Amino acid sequence: QVQLVESGGDLVQAGGSLRLSCAASGTIFSINDMGWYRQAPGKERELVARISSSTSTNYAGSVKGRFAISRDNAKNTVYLQMNSLKPEDTAVYYCNAEVRLTTGRYLEVWGQGTRVTVSS
Repeated sequence: QVQLVESGGDLVQAGGSLRLSCAASGTIFSINDMGWYRQAPGKERELVARISSSTSTNYAGSVKGRFAISRDNAKNTVYLQMNSLKPEDTAVYYCNAEVRLTTGRYLEVWGQGTRVTVSS
């Protein structure tokens, strides 16, 4: 019914930048919150940043001031601009969205993940 497709993950040196994108498609009426989470090897998945439909944002303390989340509602897309990357940012990054379907149902959807590797 709804798919989230992430892109933009790559191998980058410490101090570098990457921009992740996540596009939602399917039987979408509207999207409430959208967010990025990450999971490093051997660790639990954690919140990186979230953005509401009114574009209020919240960030994990470890990325505040370095990462910026934004969205384009016309394209059903959320972005994560990552600057001053550190080796500890290495993880698989997952997109998440709270979607209202055209049927009126609400659904929480996850993307398949995109890998970010930061070398020291």
